[in-house]
Amino acid sequence: MRSGIVVALMAVAPLSGCATGGLGASVFGNSKQQVADLTGRQPTTPEAALAEARTHFRNNDFGYSAAFYQRVVELSPKNPEGYVGLGASYDRLGRFDLSDRVYANLYQLSGDTAQYFNNVGYSYMLRGNLTAALTNFRRALSLDPDNVLIANNIQILTSAATRA
Repeated sequence: MRSGIVVALMAVAPLSGCATGGLGASVFGNSKQQVADLTGRQPTTPEAALAEARTHFRNNDFGYSAAFYQRVVELSPKNPEGYVGLGASYDRLGRFDLSDRVYANLYQLSGDTAQYFNNVGYSYMLRGNLTAALTNFRRALSLDPDNVLIANNIQILTSAATRA
């Protein structure tokens, strides 16, 4: 049942930074938990790293997107997009231990934002913790009541829980 929820939510969760694709093996290796090695490919500006990270995320290359978003965070530690992308990449790699740390840093950087709570809700959804996911989605919606993406996440999660 969890995979059905994930597929349905990914179609409407661009705010969370999560793109379509499964949680299986990444496209660069056999382990879904593997982060790419960027030796010899280290971008020297946050803009270049961010462009690479976005491209790899859109192409479901989450190991590479994680590595490039990590580079963004190293080069520009106050850039919230770097943390959002890094957390979402780790979520898609199933590395929730790492995404939890990234989201804690994001919270310190940006505080209570709709994007923060939507991303954390999505992370809990991927873990199968639907109660925590719904709590975070509702908090996101309370901060941005007109956000259709968050409202859709809540609707999909509620529908999926009802069917289960």
